Amino acid sequence: MHDFWTHSGFNLTQRQTDGQLLVSDALLRAWWSRPEVAPVPESCSAELALHDALLATPRRPVSAQELAALQDPDARDNYGVMLAFRDRLLTAPTLEAAYLDIFRNGSVTVPPLFIDQLAQMIVRGILDGSDDALLARTAELFFRPQKVALEDGRIMLADAATVELHESGSNYGDLGRLLVESKTKPRRVDLDVLSDDNADRYWQRDEAHDTVLAFQQDSLALARFCRLIALWVRHFYSVDVVVEPVAKINDPHWAWHIGLDAQASAILNDLYKGKTLDADRNRRILSLFTMTFADPSVVRPDVAGRPVYLACAMTEQDLLRIKPQNLLLNLPLASIS
Repeated sequence: MHDFWTHSGFNLTQRQTDGQLLVSDALLRAWWSRPEVAPVPESCSAELALHDALLATPRRPVSAQELAALQDPDARDNYGVMLAFRDRLLTAPTLEAAYLDIFRNGSVTVPPLFIDQLAQMIVRGILDGSDDALLARTAELFFRPQKVALEDGRIMLADAATVELHESGSNYGDLGRLLVESKTKPRRVDLDVLSDDNADRYWQRDEAHDTVLAFQQDSLALARFCRLIALWVRHFYSVDVVVEPVAKINDPHWAWHIGLDAQASAILNDLYKGKTLDADRNRRILSLFTMTFADPSVVRPDVAGRPVYLACAMTEQDLLRIKPQNLLLNLPLASIS
């Protein structure tokens, strides 16, 4: 069994018997040690005192007067954001419930950084005990945007932040060349693309974010992505689903769909309405899927027995930004409709 993503915060959480995560004082202290709120040489005495108090008692209330006493306006803002996030976590029974609550009120006020960290911790808990390195790398799609390269029918995904750091390719080896050259030799791709044969190397570089996934129709990573979606849905709703990639949607009785990102949501909406996509938008579609429910009775009556169609698509800048919350908020479950 491998311990991975050690800086995600997962190892600082506590767990219920059902695998749901609980906030701990250790996790809160780690957040209070973040650079946004950690003291700097210029910090005033009130800021130093507040920081020490929160490290000692990370759940303690903080009054408006204590915040107002901070001389640096940026520090006041940062503490305000962190306190609002902390209080949201403390109000919810689990981190999963807090994650869902962020999106349910229609106005997301939590910074994306914290949303992604919650998603990472939750996914890490779902995969705890797994030795499937390719599944772990694929799970990064739930909290890290990917840069997409299309080449000879292949869809290659690499961590967007890493690619940005090395977009010249000079310090990024074959992966950089894959993503910045218009034509890349297949032998270079093979060196960096994870497969079942070389996936174990991921465990030594799991937080380096420097490996590539092949994500086309018949790829192993796409199959792992389907499995990940099913695990995510089961973890939150105790509902079993089967997710499978499909080449196209040709269904006169199309009943329900979910875009796994903003681009895919708009594209599926247009396709559902019978609109024709132009060549550029059609190119952006990376994958289509069907989701079926093991127990049709859990689905709302107007969708029961029909597949739910899913899609992911890249932006005009060739970025894939999966929003795993879409799966949770838009499922046609009778219990949440």
